[in-house]
Amino acid sequence: MSYDRIGVIGGGAWGTALAQNAAAGGDVILWAREGEVVRAINEQSANPLFLPNIPLSRRIRATSQLDDLAECDAVLVVAPAQHVRETLSAASIGFAPLILCAKGIEATSKQLMSEVAVEVYPGAPIAVLSGPTFAHEVAAGLPAAVTLACEDGAIADALAERLAQPTFRPYRSTDVVGAEIGGAVKNVLAIACGVVEGRALGQNARSALISRGFAEMTRFGLARGARAETLAGLSGLGDLVLTCSSTSSRNFSLGKGLGEGRAAEELMADRTTVAEGAHTAPVLREAAADAGVEMPITEAVCALLSGVLSVDDAVEQLLTRPLKSEG
Repeated sequence: MSYDRIGVIGGGAWGTALAQNAAAGGDVILWAREGEVVRAINEQSANPLFLPNIPLSRRIRATSQLDDLAECDAVLVVAPAQHVRETLSAASIGFAPLILCAKGIEATSKQLMSEVAVEVYPGAPIAVLSGPTFAHEVAAGLPAAVTLACEDGAIADALAERLAQPTFRPYRSTDVVGAEIGGAVKNVLAIACGVVEGRALGQNARSALISRGFAEMTRFGLARGARAETLAGLSGLGDLVLTCSSTSSRNFSLGKGLGEGRAAEELMADRTTVAEGAHTAPVLREAAADAGVEMPITEAVCALLSGVLSVDDAVEQLLTRPLKSEG
């Protein structure tokens, strides 16, 4: 089983970083919606729009034609979560493994990305790549470790072998649902932690939010069939800690702006990249209610994003909840 030629759907920062990593082991075809990204990669081996100051491998060829991915042995799907279905439906991938790298829940269906992919390409093997990674660090060759989840162990082994580099270490898992839920929920929690930073509520408050947020992630994940050890691993707790601790996170930055008193519409209006947590939060709240899972931090983020609550009111609401046992 060999995956020599890798395709990448999405020319943003993360898609480009994954293409750069994959190019160390073979040829890569990267599809981008933006014509300027395609031209810059092919003519300058660079993506100044989304990943400035990073020289790219000449083994990366960019295209604006999704049909060009038909020649690939495996495809990394790095489109924003709310556009995965539309983008996959327009592509001609056949039966190549789809490695899902988008982190979110589809708003219209409340489905995970793996469930969306199975509907669009019922015959294709599905894998999920997720973990504590900032795109600019991966592209620069700084050390990182991720979860690579696939129910087929042989495919997981082959994909991990193809994508692994001295500074990029995939850990294999068969828990696709757990890997996806960690990535989706942590984006919402990162907004909450950004609010704490923007409101200068202190490190104690942020640590408490991360801990209680992880409890929410675990409750929801277990209700959806995830394994506890996956949620406590790289794609769950690991990604949560990273995303909740740095303005390099788009979701954390959005929350920081909210904490500073800026409106959600203003913060999201001019963003070159997508803060997935803003789209995931209301879907996650509904999915949690459907599963009978209590997620008060997620509910508070939804109220902040919709303008129903102010930052101070949301914090007070969380702190004055009935006292209970930890768990």
